[in-house]
Amino acid sequence: MTIINNKNLAILIPAAGRGTRSKLNYPKTLYKVNKLPIIIRIIKKLTKYFDNFSLVINSKFKDYFIKTLDYYNISQIEYLFQNNPNGMGDAVKKFNKSKFNRKITDILLIWSDIPYISRSSIDSILRTHFKENNFMTILSYNCKNPYTFINKDKNGFVKSITETHKNKKKFKYGERDIGVFVFKKELIGYLSHNSSLKKEHNFLYVISKLYKKGFKIKSLPIAKTKETISLNYINDLL
Repeated sequence: MTIINNKNLAILIPAAGRGTRSKLNYPKTLYKVNKLPIIIRIIKKLTKYFDNFSLVINSKFKDYFIKTLDYYNISQIEYLFQNNPNGMGDAVKKFNKSKFNRKITDILLIWSDIPYISRSSIDSILRTHFKENNFMTILSYNCKNPYTFINKDKNGFVKSITETHKNKKKFKYGERDIGVFVFKKELIGYLSHNSSLKKEHNFLYVISKLYKKGFKIKSLPIAKTKETISLNYINDLL
């Protein structure tokens, strides 16, 4: 299978969050890093793989995105709408309404606030995913005090991911995801159908559900330190 221009692959970028901690009055993915908006930096890194781009946004910011993407001559972007801040799981479910949904088999999911993701890391995770025929492949990073913690079984398969900041669990050292995943489209069917404004519909919980079903989930701990930087506070990028 050819990774480049793979017509069975869609790229999904959840970008509906404004990011209240960043104190911006517009979507944080439009914040410029080295004079280039984060979302443009990400898209330019990914255009060589295919042009099946689905961008999940809040409809009230659609004009901001159209103006930005037009300015940088980026077309063929599909907009999906998440107007309530119901979490990443809910954002991923929006792909059910995508025009690409029927023709693709796999999805590359990437958080919209990681400006320094590299083509080499994307190349590696895609090659690994298809070569090993994984149900899900996670780009990861070994570090001290990981923000999330990847739990593995004795055979090295991923069982779950613990969100240390939410569970108040601390690990001195471990492997964490950085917000880049490749998975079979069928994963969406395992996401909960229940979401509300009172309770955020997360995404990472689905991994333990998939593991219990016997699906093959692997991590690839090759991310570089710079690639783990995300925009929560403006100072994060300084």
